Amino acid sequence: MRNLLEAGRMLLLDMAATLFFLVLYLLTHNIALSVVLGMALGVAQIGWQLARGKPIDTMQWMSLFLVLGAGTVTLITNDPRFLMIKPTVIYLIVGIVMLKRGWMNRYLPPIAIELVPDIAVVFGYAWSGLMFFSAGLNLIVALNFSVVTWSATMSIWAIASKLVLFLVGYATMRIVGRRRHRRRQLQQDAAGAPLGDTAPMPS
Repeated sequence: MRNLLEAGRMLLLDMAATLFFLVLYLLTHNIALSVVLGMALGVAQIGWQLARGKPIDTMQWMSLFLVLGAGTVTLITNDPRFLMIKPTVIYLIVGIVMLKRGWMNRYLPPIAIELVPDIAVVFGYAWSGLMFFSAGLNLIVALNFSVVTWSATMSIWAIASKLVLFLVGYATMRIVGRRRHRRRQLQQDAAGAPLGDTAPMPS
């Protein structure tokens, strides 16, 4: 699960420029200043990684282009909603990627892949559904409420929804995995077969 948390951290970094814009706007109420500095942060993130020789993945480039595009339109129209809508695009793209069957396997330890691959598939689709729902919710809130309401609502939702789904998925896979492991041990004991190299579920 450590790798899954790392994936969540990367998603947060991809949205850092938008979050930075939000904080500045709430503090200064200056759209132009907040947008320009938010765009500068997006460029600085990519520049820093390039300077360190680290590869830039597709999601990061897309996030930068969205920041620059939405920021430019926001400056022209003086309407912060264009940047507020950006997370909807990110959520949609991530949701589509998560529709790939078994995408969670790369984030799971070998014992979980062995014992609960079907459960991982189910929660993989659950994560995709959460992304699509979050995209729709963000769009509705961004278009119908103030920046303050949007920021409070989406911040609480983003943290709470992902935390709950992560904990439910983790607990479910552990419980089901431990039951299946014990059942396998009982079957092997009854058949008089050696347990082999099957690793125990962590306590």
